Amino acid sequence: MSEREERHRVRMQRKKALIDAKIGAAGTARGVFLVHTGNGKGKSSAAFGLLARALGHGMRAVVVQFVKGRSDTGEETFFRAQPNVRWHVMGEGFTWETQDDAKDAAACRTAWEAARQALADPYVDLVILDEFTYAFKYRWLDLAEALAAIKSRPPMQHLVVTGRAAPDALIAAADTVTEMALVKHAFQAGIQAMPGVEW
Repeated sequence: MSEREERHRVRMQRKKALIDAKIGAAGTARGVFLVHTGNGKGKSSAAFGLLARALGHGMRAVVVQFVKGRSDTGEETFFRAQPNVRWHVMGEGFTWETQDDAKDAAACRTAWEAARQALADPYVDLVILDEFTYAFKYRWLDLAEALAAIKSRPPMQHLVVTGRAAPDALIAAADTVTEMALVKHAFQAGIQAMPGVEW
C-alpha cells in the first residue's frame, strides 16, 4: 500500500468512526418537518422527489398546492396515477397574473382547510404543502395557527413545505431546512419554460 493510500485509509477510518457515532446517537424515530426555501429552482422538484421515495416505501401522501393553479404539470399527471396520493391544486395562479388579493386569499384559506385535514389524519404518512410560504408573505393565513396545526400533526407524519421567503418562525419549527440558491437560470437567457423541466 502506498503512503497516499495509507493516509486515505486512516482518514476514512476516522470519518467512519465520527459518522457511526452520530448515527448511534440518533435514536429518535418520528415524523420530520422539512422546509425547502430560497430563490433558486428546485424547491417543489425536491419535494416531489421525496414523494416518489415515500411511495416506494408504501406510504400514503397528500399534496396541497397553494398559489399554483395549473393542472397540466408532469408531476401531477404522474402522481395522480399513484393509488397512495391525493393531489389538490387549489391556487388561482401566480399573484402577478391574478392581481386579485381577495380572490387569492380566499383560495388560500380553502387550500388551508384541505391541508389541515391532511395534517390531522393519522393515515397520511406524508404531507406536501407546495408554495405554502406565500400564505404568510401575503398575510393570507395566521402563522401561529399554521404552526399549531403542524406541531399537533400525528407523530410519525412527515411534512414538506416549499416556497420562497419562509418566515423565521417556520424555519425555527422545522427539523431540516434547505435554502435553494440561484446561480444561473435558463429563463434569464431567454429560454422558455420547458415541459419536463419547469412543469
